[in-house]
Amino acid sequence: MDIKSVGIVGAGQMGNGIAHVFALAGFDVLMTDISQDALDKAVALIDRNIDRQVGRGKVSAEDKAAAMGRIKTTLKLTELGQTDLVIEAATERETVKQAIFEDLLPHLKPETILTSNTSSISITRLASRTDRPEKFMGFHFMNPVPVMQLVELIRGIATDEPTYQAMVKVVEKLGKTAASAEDFPAFIVNRILMPMINEAVYTLYEGVGSVKSIDESLKLGANHPMGPLELADFIGLDTCLAIMNVLHEGLADTKYRPCPLLTKYVEAGWLGRKTQRGFYDYRGEVPVPTR
Repeated sequence: MDIKSVGIVGAGQMGNGIAHVFALAGFDVLMTDISQDALDKAVALIDRNIDRQVGRGKVSAEDKAAAMGRIKTTLKLTELGQTDLVIEAATERETVKQAIFEDLLPHLKPETILTSNTSSISITRLASRTDRPEKFMGFHFMNPVPVMQLVELIRGIATDEPTYQAMVKVVEKLGKTAASAEDFPAFIVNRILMPMINEAVYTLYEGVGSVKSIDESLKLGANHPMGPLELADFIGLDTCLAIMNVLHEGLADTKYRPCPLLTKYVEAGWLGRKTQRGFYDYRGEVPVPTR
């Protein structure tokens, strides 16, 4: 099918980034969230981020104006029902995602493709709770969406070939690169990345190194652009913990056991940049390690 309109559930870090790239690529975008304030902040952030692209000469002022004109918002989830493609980008909790799909399903066009931006949850299981498992798949963008080139495409056991091919074409139109992943816990990127982050937290927990020394070691010794603890703060420690729990439970292997220190930070509400404290304290002019 020819996908022209996209509905996005969630106006947070991932949702607004997805709206940004779709609007610039010429798609009509309808974004929803539970509060008007969240939607207003998302649109303002998209405007600022595209402004940066204009300033760098990557986007023209005319393209920016056209993209912003393609973005609409609504507080009514049901209004997304008439779009050609729906991308769920809500919090990484399966119960939340299932509730969204249950509310949305009665209002979808029969041909609408339904996708989830989940970074770890079983696509087959999510699809089984819908009326269109053959038109359901994982559509996992990397963060920050406007910058990162990769999109993971994950087929559930029932996903049909036309749906997969339609999503490959969408990724091409976005100017990004698709990687096909099988439906196993955390797929490809997070199956590799999250255990590394979890091991970095264990290294801190066991006193092998400080926050600063761990991050500098990986940046200078492995040529990583960000240290693993800095990256965890950027992703969100609650998201990291959720993915490690999916890996631990889904693969039943103790090597995926979340570090107790990661759990403690999440219990404290120190989730990283979004709460101003995580492995670093971001409340001052310069981030300061918290351990």
